[in-house]
Amino acid sequence: MNIEKVFKQFPTLHSATLQLKKIEESHIQELFAIYDNDKVFEYCGIIPKHNLQTVQKMIGHFERDYTKKSRIKWGIFEISQREKLVGIIEAMDFNQKVDMVTIGYYLAEASWGKGIASEAVATIVKFLLEEVNVNRIQAEVMPLNEPSKKVLLKNGFSKEGLLRQASLWSGKGVVDLEIYGLLKGDYNLKEAGTKLASISEKSEFE
Repeated sequence: MNIEKVFKQFPTLHSATLQLKKIEESHIQELFAIYDNDKVFEYCGIIPKHNLQTVQKMIGHFERDYTKKSRIKWGIFEISQREKLVGIIEAMDFNQKVDMVTIGYYLAEASWGKGIASEAVATIVKFLLEEVNVNRIQAEVMPLNEPSKKVLLKNGFSKEGLLRQASLWSGKGVVDLEIYGLLKGDYNLKEAGTKLASISEKSEFE
């Protein structure tokens, strides 16, 4: 794992409609709108924050975690909306012994159902597997969080099992968690399949 690709300098990532970049003080109002909504964290181990100053302090916490090389939080910015902050996607628990990392994500309620989470996950999956040389990416999902499961499955993750009453989540107590995983080998096979399909389509119509 080339962890310096993540923590030497904050990486800004791009996709067709999104930019994933560092959250700054100038984004405080959009960040507060996310954390102030209880619905956003219904299935997350995060307690909503209803105080602007508390959320403002969290930006410093993001920086502290990044400096400690323990976690990176990208802001998800929608390019067409003048780079409006619409969510957060993070990578954490970098295990260099087995080249594994855990991801998580959450969006502002107004941005649900638009494919933004799927595109953001696809973007960091590509970065982590191709540039950071991670071998395994995993995500923990509460069993009732169907939208999040769909995002992972769409990006090639496999459901690997259910951990019963195995984790203590803030605001939720002891919870069951489903584990979804994606290996670099799975990703390479998927990419190869996409390329073959593209070649087949071209040969059929050209």
